[in-house]
Amino acid sequence: MAASGGPVRVAIVNDYELVVVGVAALLEPFSDRVAVVELDSQLPVLLDVDVILYDTFGQVQGDGIDLPQLVHGSDAKVAIFSWNLQRELVKRSIAQGASAYLSKALEAEALVDAIERVHAGHIIVPLEAEADEPVAGNWPGREFGLTAREAEIIALITQGLSNQEIAERSYLSINSVKTYIRTAYRKMGVASRSQAVLWGVNHGFRPDVLRAIATPAQDH
Repeated sequence: MAASGGPVRVAIVNDYELVVVGVAALLEPFSDRVAVVELDSQLPVLLDVDVILYDTFGQVQGDGIDLPQLVHGSDAKVAIFSWNLQRELVKRSIAQGASAYLSKALEAEALVDAIERVHAGHIIVPLEAEADEPVAGNWPGREFGLTAREAEIIALITQGLSNQEIAERSYLSINSVKTYIRTAYRKMGVASRSQAVLWGVNHGFRPDVLRAIATPAQDH
């Protein structure tokens, strides 16, 4: 619980509005324990929060995360929320200063438990058994059958990254990137990169600019 005796105050950060809103909806049933007080897409956190939940969808990862910029001079702890559980990526994120690396395979209540533990000062890393297909939150293209992994690759393509840049950003092998591209293209009904970019632009794969702050009535 937060030091004041109330719920842990959380800001959710990602460049996609659909993603941050989806995570917020996941946590909403547990608002007595975790209060989502700010949502940010491509903007720094403004409020004094306890935990920043950084969703890695389409974002830089590992030691590429600018944690000082993310916490913006506050004492907030940072929890990374990702489907990519590679040991080296987890290790680099924790070494960079993150307090936790949480799997998107977590059910909502387990995620709330983890956020509370982060606030209490624990360092949390995922278990190998957690490396399943994500069940948490939402992402662009989900309604078309794209998995979180496939959708993230399409997001990076829409952002203009090459296959090699995508591999470096997502800590995947180039062959894995190509496999995700092939399976995603089939679901999207496209046959070329230019078609994929156009499809991505038309289906919510361009990053958003958003800041949403809870009103006093919502802020427990």
